[in-house]
Amino acid sequence: MNHAGFIIAVYGITFGVIVGLAVYTMKQGRNLSRTVADKDKPWT
Repeated sequence: MNHAGFIIAVYGITFGVIVGLAVYTMKQGRNLSRTVADKDKPWT
């Protein structure tokens, strides 16, 4: 149990980075989708 604090901190940092990357990717996707013409969006 000497290293429990370190392990918890590393898991927290890892989780935070993954969530941050997901949020960043979603924001970039939304910004880029606004620049695409409607006729070029086969997913809509």
